[in-house]
Amino acid sequence: MVLKESHIILRNVRLHAYHGVLEQERMVGNDYELNLRITCSVEKAIRTDDVADTLNYATVYDVVKDEMNTPSHLLETVAARICDRLMTRFDDIQSVRLSLVKLNPPMGADCDGAGVELFMTKE
Repeated sequence: MVLKESHIILRNVRLHAYHGVLEQERMVGNDYELNLRITCSVEKAIRTDDVADTLNYATVYDVVKDEMNTPSHLLETVAARICDRLMTRFDDIQSVRLSLVKLNPPMGADCDGAGVELFMTKE
């Protein structure tokens, strides 16, 4: 068999953070849901069964949490910052697909959330 592609994923990460255009959003905060799909090689880790040979998803989560703790007006800014920091910090990352959803957006709509999805590569 030949491994064609591999990903590290974080699914439905729930966080409370202080992003938004409205001042009240930045004071009270909101709940967010984040999904990440990171393209990187896991071939060595498959052979060695050693966490040192893969992208540790706990370390990835620490980067996400740190960036989410920095308030921004726009989710686009937060999402791009997370992608950029991950790709800068970890050489093995080829691409990042990230979705970030504000679960209770202040827009008067009955919905499950509003947000952004980015796909960034090192090209």
